[in-house]
Amino acid sequence: MFLLLVAGGLIYFLLGEHQEALMLLGFVLVVMGITLYQERKTERALEALRDLSSPRALVIRDGLHKRIAGREVVPGDLMVLSEGDRVPADAQLLYCTNLSADESLLTGESVSVRKACSDGLSEMARPGGDDLPFVYSGSLIVQGQGAALVKATGMDTQIGKIGRALQKVESEETALQKETFSLVKKLAFLGLALCAMVVVVYGLTRGSWLQGLLAGITMAMAVLPEEFPVVLTVFLALGAWRISKSNVLTRRIPAVETLGSATVLCTDKTGTLTQNRMTVKQIYAAGKFYDLDVAAESLPDGIHEVVEYSILASQIDPFDPMEKAFQQLGDVFLKKTEHVHKDWSLVQEYPLSKKLLAMSRVWKSPAGRDYVIASKGAPEAILDLCHLDESMRLQLFENIGSMAKSGLRVLGVAKARFIETDLPGTQHDFDFQFMGLVGLADPVRPGVAEAVKECYDAGIRVVMITGDYPDTAQAIARQIGLRSADRVLTGPELEKISDADLGERIKDVNIFSRVVPEQKLRLVKAMKATGEVVAMTGDGVNDAPALKAADIGIAMGGRGTDVAREAASLVLLDDAFSSIVKAVRLGRRIFDNIKKAMAYILAIHVPIAGMSLIPVLLQWPLVLMPVHVVFLELIIDPACSVVFEAEPEEANVMSRPPRNPKMPLFSRRTVALSFLQGAMVLVIVLAVYAVSQYLGQGEGEARALTFTTLIVANLGLILTNRSWSRTILETMSSPNAALWWIVGGTLVFLGAILYIPFLRELFGFSYLHLLDIAICFMAGIASIIWFEALKIINGRNGKVAGR
Repeated sequence: MFLLLVAGGLIYFLLGEHQEALMLLGFVLVVMGITLYQERKTERALEALRDLSSPRALVIRDGLHKRIAGREVVPGDLMVLSEGDRVPADAQLLYCTNLSADESLLTGESVSVRKACSDGLSEMARPGGDDLPFVYSGSLIVQGQGAALVKATGMDTQIGKIGRALQKVESEETALQKETFSLVKKLAFLGLALCAMVVVVYGLTRGSWLQGLLAGITMAMAVLPEEFPVVLTVFLALGAWRISKSNVLTRRIPAVETLGSATVLCTDKTGTLTQNRMTVKQIYAAGKFYDLDVAAESLPDGIHEVVEYSILASQIDPFDPMEKAFQQLGDVFLKKTEHVHKDWSLVQEYPLSKKLLAMSRVWKSPAGRDYVIASKGAPEAILDLCHLDESMRLQLFENIGSMAKSGLRVLGVAKARFIETDLPGTQHDFDFQFMGLVGLADPVRPGVAEAVKECYDAGIRVVMITGDYPDTAQAIARQIGLRSADRVLTGPELEKISDADLGERIKDVNIFSRVVPEQKLRLVKAMKATGEVVAMTGDGVNDAPALKAADIGIAMGGRGTDVAREAASLVLLDDAFSSIVKAVRLGRRIFDNIKKAMAYILAIHVPIAGMSLIPVLLQWPLVLMPVHVVFLELIIDPACSVVFEAEPEEANVMSRPPRNPKMPLFSRRTVALSFLQGAMVLVIVLAVYAVSQYLGQGEGEARALTFTTLIVANLGLILTNRSWSRTILETMSSPNAALWWIVGGTLVFLGAILYIPFLRELFGFSYLHLLDIAICFMAGIASIIWFEALKIINGRNGKVAGR
């Protein structure tokens, strides 16, 4: 279109018609502005991966402790680790005391994992699970201290492998982009062919090749669908702005359209469905279960001591999520009671070990002469310390199993007293009394269950993909109403399944647990291979490759990592799962409106092209010149890019299934109806021109009558295509301020070119009387009456035109 406008302007200059030339070249500036309004994609995922590591690291070099930048750590360095440190490299633990690390960014596990010292040189293993003698780059030390020998840095670490996976994943064009570009190419070739035909026919029949070239340019301008790329750009850009008002940031504009056709929503559990923090959900003490979900303003008296000793067995200023949960519970319910001991002194600590998964802390009160010992740990370890009889152990193990099946992380709590003397070397030398069991869970985010239900109503399948344990995943699934919560496929099982079998298994499994990053990526690819349009949510580093490979990657903006945000197409600014549903609603509305705009564009180009071609073939005086097509484009462009974009959603937007991604933007029926709309306008406009010629009216008056009818019919097409299910009168109740600006502006400028002598002469018109205007309006309205009648008939039969 840019080149055609320049060529038309130059030909007008050659013909000595400078005013027309300047008008066309002025319109070039408008086209340039639209061209410059393009999105710029940014890929900073690898840079974010480099920045994720701890900014500072403590290493031992030449026998001296040195604090250096995390990126300067090299293999062979000896790192010193303590609570709160971000691990700068993958390393093997040579020494550790009570060391635990939060590896949720890499594994998706909602609780920290216990570390053990290395027995000797060994190969680095994958993260996940307790008692591994390795720490990993990007993980967080939440408890204890240790020293580790650096084994891998940069791209050789587990995070680095994720970076390599990101490099291999390429973003794809959306189905709408592919379909639109294909349609544009076909219409462009058609336009160029018709342009050449018009030039040849005009030159041979009328002898003026320069005027023939101008007529050919008019023909090409009439056929070329330059509005299609504009519609895609403007609709998706404004759609991204609208979605941002629902707290969803769009990083890749085409994802706005794809979101409305999503068929599967794959979500990580930790930090996405849940809050990524531990809370105490249930306590067992004195033979009773206490559910803390229904606790009001106070705790039952029977569990005060359990909470008291769980706090005493924890760090004073904890990093560990479970210890934080104990302290928060005490701060809320025990703050002003005798069960809080801020003035007690810590005498000694017994760390947990491989042989005994329990830790004890020895305290002394200012007034007391005895030591008070508080212990917590794995239930079986606490039972062992308490030396309970077999019947009591069996009863407690039954209770432990019941809590674990509910998805709770279970810890045992015990207490002991010791006369002030030399403390023993092991925890077994104390006479422990069993206090109770504490069940902790990562709570579900508010609104998730409602959002999942809305997804099902909209025909969207929800799938949980997590690194956590099956029982925990199933417990969360039941809380949020996930379907088929009794079926789980684990990571180890995935390794044994071929890609062909996986394609079948994933059809009826909605929970995947103990999954590693490479498997998340494999699952997304397998779903896409079955024809699904996959949306993937996540917040951790481990989600990044799958986020990028999915049709729509959705990262958490608040709690999510930079890596996840940079790899995703959309970012939830408020981390609310329910915002996804709002974005899906808007995505479907945007696609509907794109379809309406495209249908209108196809329809209006039919009469413009017809009135550019038919007078040449029939050797009639030309009706349309480039200046007329430019005027029409000044109506068409804002109509298709602003009016239709602002249209409100259809009533059934969230009660219908997602659009089949294999279905084209235009079905044959839709294309046929669009061309039929345009053909009816062409028949009416051509009839007005033919009658005016037959009645012997001058060329200027015939052109003015024909052009005015075409403008009115154009406005009619805009109004009728606002909805293919509701009539024009019914859509009047739907607010659309842009529509009335376009209609009003069009009528004002039409009056200007008809009744301002300078402009009337520029457009080659003659003066029209009021009766002439009335005839044009009636003819223009008549061209769309049939489509309004079709809507009424389809409405009675429960159908929608074009579907």
